[in-house]
Amino acid sequence: MSIGVAIIGGDSTSVTLYSDDSGAGKTYDDLLARDDVNAVIIALPILNQPEYIKKALLRGKHVSDPRLSEKPVAKDIATATSLISWYRSTIDPSKVSWAVAENFRYLNTLDTAAEVVPSMGRILGFHLHLYSLTEPGGKYFETAWRKTPDHQGGFLLDAGVHFIAGIRLLLGKENPVTNLSAQTVQLQKHLPPVDTVDAALKARNGATGTMSMSFGTTFSGMEWKVACEKGVVSVSNGSVKIGEKEKKVEDEASGVPPEVRAWGKALSEGKVNERQSPEEALADLEILEAMLKSGENGGERVELNHQVV
Repeated sequence: MSIGVAIIGGDSTSVTLYSDDSGAGKTYDDLLARDDVNAVIIALPILNQPEYIKKALLRGKHVSDPRLSEKPVAKDIATATSLISWYRSTIDPSKVSWAVAENFRYLNTLDTAAEVVPSMGRILGFHLHLYSLTEPGGKYFETAWRKTPDHQGGFLLDAGVHFIAGIRLLLGKENPVTNLSAQTVQLQKHLPPVDTVDAALKARNGATGTMSMSFGTTFSGMEWKVACEKGVVSVSNGSVKIGEKEKKVEDEASGVPPEVRAWGKALSEGKVNERQSPEEALADLEILEAMLKSGENGGERVELNHQVV
C-alpha cells in the first residue's frame, strides 16, 4: 500500500506529492522534515496509523506542533494503550501534541441533547440502535482494507465507534458504562468477520441499556435515546426530542468541519481539546472491543477499565 499526501500551493495550482513510491526526497519522513510543516492530520487505514503517528510525534520541531489522527485510536486495546503510554512517557506535550478525531462528538444534534440530559434528572436507561445494509459496490466497501479487513470487527470497528462516542456523550462523564455482555453474528458473507452486535450494558449509576448495531441487516435507521426521571431525550434524523417536544437541529456536514475548528482553536490556546484526547478515543474503542470479545465468548460479561476520562 502506498501512503501519500499532496501539498497544495497557495494558488491551488502547485502540487507536491509525498508518498512511499514518489522517489528520493518525497517520503513521509521528508515531508515531516519540512520547516514549513507544523500541523499534521493523519487519516489512514486502521492498521497503518500507529507507525505514522509515532513518526509525526517524534519529528515535531516547534512549540505546540499539533498532530490529529483519525479514529479509532488503534486496532485494539493492547495497541492503543501501548501507543498512549509511549506518548505520555516519551513526548513533551508542551512541544508536540496528539489529538484523536471523532467527528460525532461535534454533531450539533448530539451536543444539544447532551446539554439537556443533566437537567432531566437521574438517568434511568439508554438505548442506541444503528441499522444499515452495506452492499458491494459502495465507495466504503470497495476500499481494499475495509473489503478484506485484517482488523477486529470489520465495519463494526471502523464505523461503530462513532455511535458509541455518541451514547457516551449523552451519558456524560459522571455516568460511564461499567460492564456489558453481547452477542455477535456475521449476517452477510461479504462483511467478515462479524457485521452485527447486540449488547446489554450497565452504567455507573445502575441504569441499564442496550446497543444494537448492524451493517448487514434490512432493518434501517439510527437513534440514541436516554430515559431520565423527567422524560426521554432522543436524537434521530436531524432532530432532538425532549419529552414530547421535537426540535429540528442542523448538523454541519458529518461533524468534521467543527471538529477541525475545535482542534485549531484549542491549539491556538496551547492545549488539546478534551474531546480529542487519546484517552477519550480509547474509551470508545474499549466498549466496541468488549462487545466483540463478549460475543466471541457466548455473551460473557466484560468489565470495562478505561471509561473514566
